[in-house]
Amino acid sequence: MEERKHIGYIVGGGLKENLHARLEIPAQEVQEGAFITIDSNDWIFYGLVTDLQLGSTDPRFADEQSQTRLPPNLSKLLHGQTLYTNLEVLPALMMERGPDPASPEYKNWTSEIDAGLRDQPRPLPVKTIPPHHAQVRLAGPGDIAEIFGIPGEKGNFIIGETREQGHPVVINMEKFVQRSSGVFGATGTGKSFLTRLVLAGLIQYDAASVLVLDMHNEYGFDDTASDTGEKVIGLKSKFASKVRVVGLGAGAQIRGQTPDFNLEVAMRDIQPSDIELLTRELNLKETTPTTLEALQGSFGPDWFQQFKEMKSGAMIENEEGKRVPAPDSVAAWANQHGVNVMAAEGLHSKLRRVFNLSYVVAEPASDTIGEIVKALEAGQHIVLSFGKHEADLDYLLVSNLLTRRIRQVWEERTNEFRTSGKGEPRPLVIVVEEAHKLLNRETAAQTTFSTIARELRKYYVTLLIVDQRPSQIYDEVMSQLGTRISGWLGDDDDIRAVLSGLAGREALRGMLARLQPKEEVLLLGWGVPMPLPVRSRRYDERFWEELLGMKGGKKSEAEAKKELGF
Repeated sequence: MEERKHIGYIVGGGLKENLHARLEIPAQEVQEGAFITIDSNDWIFYGLVTDLQLGSTDPRFADEQSQTRLPPNLSKLLHGQTLYTNLEVLPALMMERGPDPASPEYKNWTSEIDAGLRDQPRPLPVKTIPPHHAQVRLAGPGDIAEIFGIPGEKGNFIIGETREQGHPVVINMEKFVQRSSGVFGATGTGKSFLTRLVLAGLIQYDAASVLVLDMHNEYGFDDTASDTGEKVIGLKSKFASKVRVVGLGAGAQIRGQTPDFNLEVAMRDIQPSDIELLTRELNLKETTPTTLEALQGSFGPDWFQQFKEMKSGAMIENEEGKRVPAPDSVAAWANQHGVNVMAAEGLHSKLRRVFNLSYVVAEPASDTIGEIVKALEAGQHIVLSFGKHEADLDYLLVSNLLTRRIRQVWEERTNEFRTSGKGEPRPLVIVVEEAHKLLNRETAAQTTFSTIARELRKYYVTLLIVDQRPSQIYDEVMSQLGTRISGWLGDDDDIRAVLSGLAGREALRGMLARLQPKEEVLLLGWGVPMPLPVRSRRYDERFWEELLGMKGGKKSEAEAKKELGF
């Protein structure tokens, strides 16, 4: 069994108020967020250090500086006995480990497990507490692997390492994609780099197809870091055959490079709900839904093109010499269908921004939305780069159109699979940057994304939302997130949003606020067995060498277990 560093013993506490441990080593050797184990007879407890507190057996010794008035050896003894440091520990998991392997009882215990009379030992939620003076140790690499998974095993992606001792921490990608997830952090904390790490892991381990809605053209082709000026490798460079970069609009160039193909939106694909989603962006009025309903009733799927071709304010003289609306005018259509003329003309004027979008055309060269869907079904990965179309209007319109088609196809495939048992749909992860623009309280109900977050994991579709202001995301969507990977957040509301629905969130609040601004993240939620702060991997050539060089066979798995003490 591996040696774990002894650091103290339990002196008090409880399940609700956390455990208290007396520290027997210098306080500087243990940090907030340290992963510790507690030995308790046949059980082992796993916990997280959430606070360090100075204490004394007599307040007088704490108030007076003993170093200046006592001999050094006596002063040192005093600091070890009457002045001390206590750890506050959040107990997270417990696992039965059985009697001492050298004892006769151990053989009986293993025999009962082999015979099915006793459950296989596995981490369980904490339902009790260890006794006084139970030994507290820093977790070793075997403990980390026992709880989070063994590096080198299929689907286990190393996201980072523990801060104190540098032990690798993995996320199982197959479990990660089963529920929606989020990457959070204030501006400048490296969210995009962290997202690139996760996406590279998903692609390498082939856990799911990935659709990246790349608003700022960061993920497909190589980029340059804004703070260091260093080259940042794009996903297309390392996964040339697996990743297809799609540009928005005919002839679009992404960072001076030609995408694999270009996306054009057919006017017939635009539905009234897509326009209603733009209410805040276009400052639409309350009468808009009524006008849109009348347009669709008049022209069917061609309503958008017909409305675009109408003339606003066009007048002619009739036979009586009176000026009346021209037959091809907005006003003439409104009068004919009992729609308020001012409302119709106002909507036509505000939709001019959409009418003038170069990528919205009557007849696209091909069904590129269909091509994207087929590529994702075939196991390829799509990075949709918005190019020069970086306005919120473009992002809201195109992303909603695309995900609506995806939702329809994946629901059909899933229903067919459940009926016939053939052709199981491939899991799909949709990456949404600036998620609060699509998933805020005002617009969430109108977007396909809200439906995906709430319902579509049973149809094999989940979201990976990336945002610096999680507090602005609709709380119903936040509650559906499984794994949450969060960098430093300075705003109390954002911290509260990331921790919503999690046990021990009060203890984790300070830990999240005190992360280093870069390369430290807190792993939380359903996709990880317990919360843990880690030092994230660097997105550099070493990362790519380690990721692409891994073969994942029996040899590497055996070597990994040997290194971890198994």
